[in-house]
Amino acid sequence: MLSLIANGKGNAAIAHELGINLKTVRNHVSNVFTKLHVSDRASAIVKARESGMAGE
Repeated sequence: MLSLIANGKGNAAIAHELGINLKTVRNHVSNVFTKLHVSDRASAIVKARESGMAGE
């Protein structure tokens, strides 16, 4: 999920790609933010890129 966020995919695109409900994606994204201690997509992307997770 984090790699999809880091690659700039929106929630709707992630839901479509993974074949899951949009609300499920929102929940997962929220959980990712909590685990990374960030409050937004941009901060999550920075952390993902710094850790080498972007593009996986």
